[in-house]
Amino acid sequence: MPNDTCHCILLRKASRKVSSYYDEALAPLGVNIGQFSLLRNINRLAPISLTDLAVQVELDRSTVGRNAKVLERMDLVAIGHGEDQREAMLTVAPKGAAILKKGAPLWDSVQDDIEARLGAEKTRQLQELLAAL
Repeated sequence: MPNDTCHCILLRKASRKVSSYYDEALAPLGVNIGQFSLLRNINRLAPISLTDLAVQVELDRSTVGRNAKVLERMDLVAIGHGEDQREAMLTVAPKGAAILKKGAPLWDSVQDDIEARLGAEKTRQLQELLAAL
């Protein structure tokens, strides 16, 4: 199958391209799309355990744990313990809340740019197609 018709390759190329738009917009804040997205999820669900967060973002718990440690070193999240002392619980630190506040309009501008490029109908179609996967 040629590369230009392979669904996996086409989706990966598109994903890298779209991710680069968000990374470029968020760069002044010192975070990338993965960090900002994880921070948004922690903020929305906090306090949340690493295990529950991994389920929510559909990533391996060890991957989420490593990424959470990076956010902790950046002073963006706090990692504490829940009732079960073995389970790490995540909350957004004040610096993380500031990043979320500054980053929201940057994120929204990328969303708007992508929608402007595609138009309303193609944006709706894209969302439906991706949801079907």
